Amino acid sequence: KSCVPADRKHTAFSKRANPPNTEFRRFYERADLPVHVDQNGSIPKIAWKMPVHKLDYHHYLPLFFDGLRETEYPFSFLAEKGVKDMITLGGGKILPVI
Repeated sequence: KSCVPADRKHTAFSKRANPPNTEFRRFYERADLPVHVDQNGSIPKIAWKMPVHKLDYHHYLPLFFDGLRETEYPFSFLAEKGVKDMITLGGGKILPVI
């Protein structure tokens, strides 16, 4: 017998409430992140305002990881693609941050 009432059960596909505003969202809304969504084609892409390898990883990598908690577009999209790009192109800058 479940402790959770039947009307309170959630599945993996249930709509979740967005977490409290993340630092990632706050920085994006202030235009303090070096990325934006490129809508020139039918598929949105991440556009960096500067080369990824020149970013301050000590500052930006934790912010982008914090953004992975976001559930709303464009925050979730930018955080996911940003983390992927930074890890792929970061080389030796990643380990000192971790």
